[in-house]
Amino acid sequence: MPMSLPPGTLVVTRWRALFLPVLGGMAIAGCAPHLGRSQATASTLPPVVDAGRELTADQQVLQVLNRLTFGARPGEAARIRAMGVDRWIGRQLNPESIDDRETDAFVARFPTYTESIEQLQREYPPPAKVLVDRRTSAGAQARPVSRDDSMAVQAARRAANRAVVELQTVRVARAELSQRELQEVMVDFWLNHFTVYDRKGAQMRYFLPSFERDVIRPHALGKFRDLLEAVAKSPAMLFYLDNWESAADSSEPTLVPRPQPRPQPRTIVQAQMVDGPPATPRRRREYGLNENYGRELLELHTLGVDGGYTQQDVINVARALTGWSIARPPEGSGFRFRPRFHDAASKVVLGHTLPAGRGIEDGEDVLDIVAHHPSTARFISLKLCQRFVGDAPSPELVNRAAATFTRTDGDIRQVMWTIVTSPEFYAHSAYRSKVKSPFEVVVSAMRAMDAAPDSTPKTAEIIARMGEPIFGHQAPNGYPETGESWMNTGAILNRINFGLNVAAQRVPGASIDRWPDARTLITASRTAQVDGVVAAILGGDASPDTRAILLSGEHPLLAMGATANDDAAAPSTPPAAAGGRRVTNSGAQPTADAGANDGAMGVSSTGASSTGASSTGASTMGASTMGAPAMDAGSEGGDGASGGRPAGRGGLGRAPQLQGLAQVVGLALGAPEFQRR
Repeated sequence: MPMSLPPGTLVVTRWRALFLPVLGGMAIAGCAPHLGRSQATASTLPPVVDAGRELTADQQVLQVLNRLTFGARPGEAARIRAMGVDRWIGRQLNPESIDDRETDAFVARFPTYTESIEQLQREYPPPAKVLVDRRTSAGAQARPVSRDDSMAVQAARRAANRAVVELQTVRVARAELSQRELQEVMVDFWLNHFTVYDRKGAQMRYFLPSFERDVIRPHALGKFRDLLEAVAKSPAMLFYLDNWESAADSSEPTLVPRPQPRPQPRTIVQAQMVDGPPATPRRRREYGLNENYGRELLELHTLGVDGGYTQQDVINVARALTGWSIARPPEGSGFRFRPRFHDAASKVVLGHTLPAGRGIEDGEDVLDIVAHHPSTARFISLKLCQRFVGDAPSPELVNRAAATFTRTDGDIRQVMWTIVTSPEFYAHSAYRSKVKSPFEVVVSAMRAMDAAPDSTPKTAEIIARMGEPIFGHQAPNGYPETGESWMNTGAILNRINFGLNVAAQRVPGASIDRWPDARTLITASRTAQVDGVVAAILGGDASPDTRAILLSGEHPLLAMGATANDDAAAPSTPPAAAGGRRVTNSGAQPTADAGANDGAMGVSSTGASSTGASSTGASTMGASTMGAPAMDAGSEGGDGASGGRPAGRGGLGRAPQLQGLAQVVGLALGAPEFQRR
C-alpha cells in the first residue's frame, strides 16, 4: 500500500532538493612527511594552467565571486571580467597590496576592537569584581546585596559585553565592506576551524578581540605552523579548552618543585585549639592533567580523527603542553609558561621522543611534529577543498593540495592557489554546489543590495537568529562546512523570510533605493523586472520554478501558511551536540556574566528595528514607491548586550507583504539560486 504523506510534503521536499547537491564518496592518498620550523614567506605563485576548465568565462567570474568572496557586489563581476579571474585571485592572495582604508576607517569606530586584553580588563572589569569592590569600599561585606549593588552589576555586565558585541559587528561589516575579500573568507574559515565559544566563561569576552585580530587575521594566508603556534599560545584557546590550568600529575616531575602544602592538624579538636572554630569551607581548585586541548589539537586542528594517533599520543601531547597558561592581571596579559606546572619527564609523541628535563620546548616540538605530519597536510587540504570546491571534493584534488602543503612547508597561500586554479574548482559539478551558511546568506544579501555597513549589533543578531551565532558554537568542531547540515524546512523558510525582510527595508543598511539597478527597473514591466533581478542578483540563471515564483509573487512554501519559528534551529544537529561532546571541564559552563538574557533581536514578525532605514543612508526615493512598506522605526530591538545573540530561539516571523520590484527582489534573495554558492 502506498505511504501517505502529510499535505505540503512534496512541495517542501522538491524545494529542499533544489538547495542540496548530490554528495559522492571520497578517498584520500598520502604524502611524504617533512619536519622543520616554518617561516612565513611571500613566495611566487606558479603559472596558471587553465586547460580543462568547464565553466564559461562568465561562469568562472561568478564562481570566483561566490567562493572567494562573500558574494557579488553591484558592478564587481564586470571589474573581475576586465581584470581576468587569475590575476584577480593573485591580487587577493596578497591582501597587503590592496587599499582597504574605507574598511579601516569603519573599524576604527569600535574602540574595544583595537584594545589589548589588559586594557579591556582594566576598562571593563568583570561584574563580580565590581560587586566586591563596591562592598569592600563601603565596608559592607556582611550585609545583603542591595538594589544599587544589583544595578551596578548589571551595568558592569553590559559594559563588559561591549567587546564581544563590537567584535561581532566588526566581523559582519568587514565581510560586507572589505576590498581584501579573500582574506575575509580565510579569516572566517580559520575562526571556524579553530573555534572558540564566547560563553565559555566571563573571561572569554576579554580574549576574543585579540584572538581574531592578532592570532587569526595576520596568519590567515601565511604558514600553517605559524598560525598553529599563535592559536596554541592564545588566551582564548587556552581558556576555551582548559589548558591554562593543565598541570603535571603528582606522580611526574616538574621543572620547579611544587610548593608543599602547609601541615594541618589531624583532628577537629586540634584544629579548633590552634585556629579557633572552622570558617565556612572553601572549595579548593584541583590541578592535574587536562587532555582537552591535546585531543582537539590532534583530532580537529591538525591530523584529523583518522590521522593515525593513539590515546597515548593524546596524553603525551597534553603532558607536553602542561604549563602553557595565561598571564594573571598583575602579570599583564597574554601567554605565560609556568615551569612549576610543566611535566618534565620524557614523552613519546607520534614516534618522536621528547627528552626529559625540558620546558616550553616540549610543546613547541609537538607543534612542529603535528604541523608537518602527512595526515595534517591531507586533513587541512580536505577542509579547504570542502569549503571552496564541494562537500565531497575529488581525492585527486585533495592529494595535489596536500602535496603543495608539504612541498611549501604549509604555505596556505600556495595551497589555496593550487585549489582555486584547478580544473575541479571550475567544473560544472562545483558550480553553485555549496549551500550558504547563515552568515554567508546575510552578508551576501547585504553585498548584493549594496547595503551600508551596519554599525549596530542588529545584523549579527539576525545571523544568530538564523542559526549561526558568531563565536556561538559550543563544541570544538566548529560549524559544519557541508550543506545538508544547514537545511531543514524551518531553515529554508527563514531564508525566504529573510530575503523578503531585506527587500522590505527591515534590515539595517539595506534599501531598495541603494541598489543601483532599482532606478531602471522600478517603472519596468513585471517581466522586465524579473529579467533584471535574475541578471543582477542571480547571475543570469534561474530555474523555471524560480522564474515562475518571481513572476507570480506566490511562493509554494509561504502559501502553505508555515512559519519558521518551530523548526529554525540550524544546523539540523544542534551546535552543542555536534561532534558528540561539550567543552564543560573546569569552568566551561556558561555563566550569568555572559549576558545570555540581555537584549533581543531587532527584527520581529513586523520587521521593525530600532535602527531605521534613514539612519543608514536609505530611502531617498521612498519605500512605497518600490512596493515595500515603510519601516516602523518605533520598535526597539534591545541594546545588543547579549553579544549579538537573541535571547530566544525561533525564526524571523511571518513574511512581510510586498508588491512590485521589492517583492521580486525579496523572493530572489530567498531563491535556491541565491542560497547556493
